[in-house]
Amino acid sequence: MKDKNKKGDRPRYTVAVTGLNAIDSPGPGMAVIRAVREAKDYDVRIIGLSYEALEPGIYLHDWVDKTYQIPYPAAGSESLFARLEYINDIEKIDVLIPNFDAELHNFIRLGEKLRKIGIATFLPAMDQFEARDKVNLYAFGQKHGLLVPADRIIYKVEDLAGTAKDFGWPIVVKGKFYEAVVAQTLEQAQKAFHKLHAKWGLPIIVQQFISGSEMNIAVLGDGKGNTISAIPMRKLYITDKGKAWAGITVEDNALIDLAKKFITATKWRGGLEIEIMLSVDGKPYIMEVNPRFPAWIYLTAGAGQNQPAALVKMALGETVEPYTTYDVGKMFIRYAWDHIVNIEEFQKISAFGEL
Repeated sequence: MKDKNKKGDRPRYTVAVTGLNAIDSPGPGMAVIRAVREAKDYDVRIIGLSYEALEPGIYLHDWVDKTYQIPYPAAGSESLFARLEYINDIEKIDVLIPNFDAELHNFIRLGEKLRKIGIATFLPAMDQFEARDKVNLYAFGQKHGLLVPADRIIYKVEDLAGTAKDFGWPIVVKGKFYEAVVAQTLEQAQKAFHKLHAKWGLPIIVQQFISGSEMNIAVLGDGKGNTISAIPMRKLYITDKGKAWAGITVEDNALIDLAKKFITATKWRGGLEIEIMLSVDGKPYIMEVNPRFPAWIYLTAGAGQNQPAALVKMALGETVEPYTTYDVGKMFIRYAWDHIVNIEEFQKISAFGEL
């Protein structure tokens, strides 16, 4: 496998990546691609896997060598596998890195079938994936001695008033996959409930509000309880959707220890992001655990621990030693620019599902 695309003395791998939507709430795909392309000991050919024809990564040909559309997660795992089988017959994919929460169920289910056709993944087992789900996170924290704000799973908008009475205002209203709204009043909470219900379905998670500083940790686990990499980042600029538009690596051994404790407890396999609220009295509350690389994952490469590049090697069965140091004070600042494309390219991906 290592030699089939050999270029010079470095092996060349074909890596397929989802999450090409580099918008104001970006997917991690382009950051993952950028990091993997900077791997020091192998070269890559990048295959983009898109859901919509306007995902910007499709048209960024300096980064993505070829793109194929794949079915939406709701179509199910068999439909996805049929499409991946077709793509693999052409491209001979070595490693596939999915980057959206909603698609991971299907990719985890397909892990063994993908392996049999030569596609390696490096994903958590289904029980690991479900243990950190928003609906299970509080119980997980209680079990393993991790601080998690109290929450309640609700299915009816009428349950908001009683929940808020128990938690006190404000409350945080969360969708089952994405998005969170801090509601100061019952009217705001009801509006958030209906919006998130329409977008992501039920249940809705209502969480106790914790005041403090937002921190995030990008983490890579080896599946055996070892933490290969953990880099804490403090948000410097946050968009109206709660996304970090700028951030900086920080030195915080307590956050790294928390990440290691999580990895030890779950034996997590692959990348993840732990969202932390550092309370005013210095306690780290786990707000969410996202089961894939975050959109800011390129910062790990910039800080000296290239997590996506390491994941590719681990997926292919290579041993990667845990990183021990990283650069503190490395910043990322996200930006946007207008990429000009020809209408023929848009028509081709829309009509044929390939570009």
